[in-house]
Amino acid sequence: MFSASDLKQISDHQLTREGITAQIEKFKSGFPPSDLSENIQMGKGLKQLTAEEAEKMITFYENHLEGLEIVKFVPASGAASRMFKSLFAFLMDYKGTDAEYEKMTSDQGSGSIFTFFKKLDQFAFYEDLKAAYQKATGTSLEEAQLKREYTQILDVLLNEPGMNYGGLPKGLLKFHQYPEGPRTPVEEHMVEGAQYAQDGNSNVKIHFTVSPDHMEKFMAHVSEIQSRYESLFGVKIEVSYSIQKPSTDTIAVDMANEPFREDDGSLLFRPAGHGALLENLNDIDADVIFLKNIDNVVPDKIKTETIRYKKVIAGILLDYQQRIRLALTDLDKGEGIEEALNLLENHLGYRPGKDFGGLPDAQKRDFLAQKLDRPLRICGMVKSDGDTGGGPFWVAAKDGSVSLQVVETAQIDLSNEKQKEIFNKSTHFNPVDVVCGVKNKAGKKYNLLDYRDMDTGFITEKSKDGKDLKAQELPGLWNGSMADWNTVFVEVPAITFNPVKSVNDLLKPQHQGG
Repeated sequence: MFSASDLKQISDHQLTREGITAQIEKFKSGFPPSDLSENIQMGKGLKQLTAEEAEKMITFYENHLEGLEIVKFVPASGAASRMFKSLFAFLMDYKGTDAEYEKMTSDQGSGSIFTFFKKLDQFAFYEDLKAAYQKATGTSLEEAQLKREYTQILDVLLNEPGMNYGGLPKGLLKFHQYPEGPRTPVEEHMVEGAQYAQDGNSNVKIHFTVSPDHMEKFMAHVSEIQSRYESLFGVKIEVSYSIQKPSTDTIAVDMANEPFREDDGSLLFRPAGHGALLENLNDIDADVIFLKNIDNVVPDKIKTETIRYKKVIAGILLDYQQRIRLALTDLDKGEGIEEALNLLENHLGYRPGKDFGGLPDAQKRDFLAQKLDRPLRICGMVKSDGDTGGGPFWVAAKDGSVSLQVVETAQIDLSNEKQKEIFNKSTHFNPVDVVCGVKNKAGKKYNLLDYRDMDTGFITEKSKDGKDLKAQELPGLWNGSMADWNTVFVEVPAITFNPVKSVNDLLKPQHQGG
C-alpha cells in the first residue's frame, strides 16, 4: 500500500506505518455510535447549586489558592474563515444587479448580509475598516456604502492586502468596543484570567494553542497589550503557546477507503479536529486547568456571572479532589467500600456493571481505587433552548458500566428510536466550560492519553481539488478524549455562554458595548 516516499512522508509527520494502517481500518469499520442510557437530571448526573452553595464553593476555591499552579487553556488555533462564511459566499456571487440588491434587502434577519452592512458601524473593527478602505481605494467607506460597493468593502475586510480578517484567527479580531478602544478575544481572556485564574502570588498563566502561521502575530499582539492588563489588575501575566502536533494528523482516504493521493501522488494528511489538542493539554503541568474556547467571551458589563461560576466549578473541583483523597486513604486501610461506591455513583458519574456486586471485598476495593484514581473534570452545562450539538448523557459501555459523557450529535444513531427519544428529551448542552484536575493524590500528573476512548472518533466527507475524500477526527477534546475521566456536570447560567460563530453574532446585545 505504501511506497518508500509514502513511508518517508509518514515518518516526517512523526507517525508510524502501523498507526496509519489502523486509521485506514477505522475508515473501513467505522466508529460505533454511543449507547445513550438515559438523560441527566437534577441530582442524577447534574448538580444544581443554590446561591448559598455557589458562594460556598467560591470561598472554598479562594481559600485554597496558596500553592496551586493554575493555567487557563484556550484552544485558539483555528482561522476565522467560518465566521465569515456568508460574507465570503456573498463576495463570490454578488454582481451588483438591481435584482440582487432587491433580494439582499428583502432579508433583514439578524444574520443577514443586509443587517451586516446596515449595522457596519456597530462592529468593533469599524474604524480599522474605514482606515483600510480609505488606504486601499482612496475613497471613504461611507461613500462606498452609498454607492453599494459591497464586494469592494468585503474584499478589504476579508482578504489581503486589506485587513485579512478571513485569514486571521478569531483570537486576533476586534470583538468588543470600549470607551478606551476595542478588545480582541485574547484581551478578554486576559481580563477573565486576571479575575478567576490568578494564583496565590497574583500570577496569571494563559496557554493558547495556535497555528504555526499565526504564532508570530499572536506573540506580537500579546507583547503589545500584556503590560496594560498587568497594570490594570495588579497581576503578572505569563502567556505560553503550543501548536497542534503533526503526529496527531490523520490520513485522508478516497471513497473506496484507499489512501487519498494528491496530484503529485503524495499522501494527504489532515488536522484531526480539536481532539488532537489532548496532546497539548497533556503537556500542561498544573493543579487546576480552566478550559474554554477562544470565541466564548463577553464585554465587562456581563462578565460577573462568568467569573463567579468559573470560581464555583473550580471550588467543586478542589472539594471533590479532597473527597477522593480521603476515599482512597480509607480503601488503602481496607475500609470504605460503600462510601467510595457512593462517591463514584452519586457524584463522579460512574456506575459499575452488575459483575461488581459479586466481587470479593479486596477486589472491590482495588476496582474502586482504580476508578477514583483518574483525572477529574467539572463541566458547566447550560439549559438547552433549542440548541443543537454536544450534550451531557449517561452512556452505557460494553462492560455494563454507565458513565457521564459529553456526546456529540454525530456520535448518536438517530435512526434508533430509543436513542432518538433520549436525545430529543435532553435538557442541557455543552458550552465547553471545563475545569480539569490532572494530578493524583501524590501530586503526580496523569498521562491523559491513557484515559481516552479511541472508539469515539468521527469520519466526515470532504473534498479537495474537486475530488471527494473521507477525513477522520480523533476523539473530541471534551468528549471522547476525556471519556475515562471522573466527571461532574454542573448547571451554569446561560449568560456564561456567548460564542461568536458568525460575524453577525457580534451585533447581539451581549457583545455590544463594554
